[in-house]
Amino acid sequence: MRVAFVGKGGSGKTTMSALFARYAAGQGGPVVVMDADINQHLALVLGLHEQPEPLGAHLTEIKDHLRGDNPRIPSAEAMVKTTPPGRGSRLLSFADLAGLEYAVTTPQGMRLMASGPFTEDDLGVACYHSKVGAVELLLNHLIDGPGEYVVVDMTAGADSFASGLFTRFDLTFLVAEPTRQGVGVYRQYRDYAAKYDVALAVIGNKVHGPSDVEFLREHVGDDLLTWMEHSPSVRAMEQGRPFTMDDLEPVNTDALAVLMKTLDQREKDWARFGRQTEEFHLRNARAWGNARTGFDLADQIDPEFVYGP
Repeated sequence: MRVAFVGKGGSGKTTMSALFARYAAGQGGPVVVMDADINQHLALVLGLHEQPEPLGAHLTEIKDHLRGDNPRIPSAEAMVKTTPPGRGSRLLSFADLAGLEYAVTTPQGMRLMASGPFTEDDLGVACYHSKVGAVELLLNHLIDGPGEYVVVDMTAGADSFASGLFTRFDLTFLVAEPTRQGVGVYRQYRDYAAKYDVALAVIGNKVHGPSDVEFLREHVGDDLLTWMEHSPSVRAMEQGRPFTMDDLEPVNTDALAVLMKTLDQREKDWARFGRQTEEFHLRNARAWGNARTGFDLADQIDPEFVYGP
C-alpha cells in the first residue's frame, strides 16, 4: 500500500512520515520510504548520517530499466516522468523496489530512497519536478500489495499538484497544525484533489490540548482522522538525541495505530490507478512532452495493458 504525507511547510510531515514508517516496520511490515521533498531531511530523521544516492541522478538508468522490451518506448529519451507501463515494460514487485541499488537501509531495517536535492547545474534553470519524476516512474511501474508499505514524504503545500504524482497513492495523509495557516493548506489540497478521487485524511499535529482539537474539528470536519499531541520525545529525536518508538507517548503511538489501520482497510483500486496514469500522461504530452521529445507520446499508451497483478 502506498501512502503520501503532505502539508504546510513546517507542519511536521517529514517527522510524521518517519514515525509512521518506523511504526509500520515495528509491526512487521516491510517498508520502503521515499523522500520526494525539496528539503531532503528524511534520512536525518531516520538516523542516517548520509543521503542515499539521488534518484534524479540516475533517471536515464531507471528509464532504461523500466521500459524493458516495450516496443512503444524506443529509448530512454522517448520516456517522460508520466510514461505508463505497457506490455514488455519491466514491472516492479515490492521486493524489486526495495532491492534497487539506489536505496539504503536505515537503522530500523527499512529501505530509503531520495529524489535528491538541486545540483549546481540546476540552480536557476530547473524546477524540482524534474527530480521527483523518478519517484513517479517507479510508482507507475510498481505492483504492490497488502502488508507492503511505500511511504512518501512529498513537497510542501500544494506544490504536489504540479505533477500527477499526487494520484499515485492509496491514501494521502495531510498533516495540519491547529492554526489558520495549517487548515488553509488543507482546504487548498482538498479542493484541488476533489475531482481526482484522491483519498485524503487529516492528522492534527503539535496539539497542546482540547482547544486545539476543537479548532481542527471546526475547520476540518470529518476529514480529521486523529492527532498527535505535542511530544517531548519527538522534539528530542528532532534535536538528534537517541530515540526509539518505545520513547513515544502512548497516546501518540495510538494515533499511529489509527493511521495504519485506516491504510490497511483501503482497497487497492487498480482501475483508478490505470485511468489516472493515462490521463496525466496525455496532459503532460500535450503541455510539453511531445514538443520536448519529438514523439507523439499518446502512442505510448498500450490499450491492451491491464494494471495490477
